[in-house]
Amino acid sequence: MHSYRSLIHVCVFILIVAVSFDYMDSPFEPKQMATFSDAVESVAQNKDPLYNKIKHKSEDYEEDPQNAVIDKVWKKMPGRNGVEVNLDESYEQMQDQDGFEDTLLVYDQIEPDVTMDDLPPAPVYRGHSDKDMVSLLINVAWGTEHIPAILNTLKEHDVKATFFIEGKWAKNNTDYVKMIEEQDHLIGNHAYNHPVMSRLSQEDILKQINQTNDILEAITGETPQLLAPPSGDYNNLVVETAASQNMQTILWSVDTVDWKNPSVSVMLNRVDRNIHPGAMLLMHPTASIAEGLDSLLKHIEEDGYRFGTVNTLLSSER
Repeated sequence: MHSYRSLIHVCVFILIVAVSFDYMDSPFEPKQMATFSDAVESVAQNKDPLYNKIKHKSEDYEEDPQNAVIDKVWKKMPGRNGVEVNLDESYEQMQDQDGFEDTLLVYDQIEPDVTMDDLPPAPVYRGHSDKDMVSLLINVAWGTEHIPAILNTLKEHDVKATFFIEGKWAKNNTDYVKMIEEQDHLIGNHAYNHPVMSRLSQEDILKQINQTNDILEAITGETPQLLAPPSGDYNNLVVETAASQNMQTILWSVDTVDWKNPSVSVMLNRVDRNIHPGAMLLMHPTASIAEGLDSLLKHIEEDGYRFGTVNTLLSSER
């Protein structure tokens, strides 16, 4: 009888302690100490065949993150987030189903250890080769009359491009710069007066970059973080000087060669032959682009690509 009463006292004590934990401030961090109800739920989940099946199969769907690297050909290349299965959320998604369904898996993205910011200065030609995205690079130093048509087409397709704008042009075309910015396109630096950058001293390179940044910041309120050297001309000094201003040097992997005034069909064929995952596609405000941009966007979309600004393309987000 005595032992029976002792057992009752012990059980009551345990129950009081368990209930009290819900009302007391735990001395531990929330992630370190689960509540009593969470613990019960966790035990129940782990006994559920569906939960265990998700846990068992999760490794088949997970990928390790990939670090940013300096490639021998493509120079600075962005990394790519890995993915791991969120067991609890995936379990919740499938509870009302007949069984395991991989389309209902919920993933968490895992960032790589090395990002582009961790790498030494180097030019950037393209995004990650597994990213089904294309960025439009529109270098602007002339062709003002074609800007409205290009912006209208981009708006119709809900596509955001990256406009690299010459400082001198921006100074004389403030309204167009504002129009580009107001439509949420990304704005980069295209030097001040289209020099051959590789022939300049570091002082003159800085002048070209900073003079243009000052003009664009005065118009948009934002300081550009991307530099597209005119004509794609650069050397290590240009890249390193841009990096000293916290700017990436941007080139391209696919060229419309629109400055030669090709027919729309010739331009489309050239792009179709060369487009690829992670492509950065160079163009200018020319008659060929103003006339053919609608068809160009449709072709790229039909190939299964999405569009994003350079910043979006170069992020490690999947």
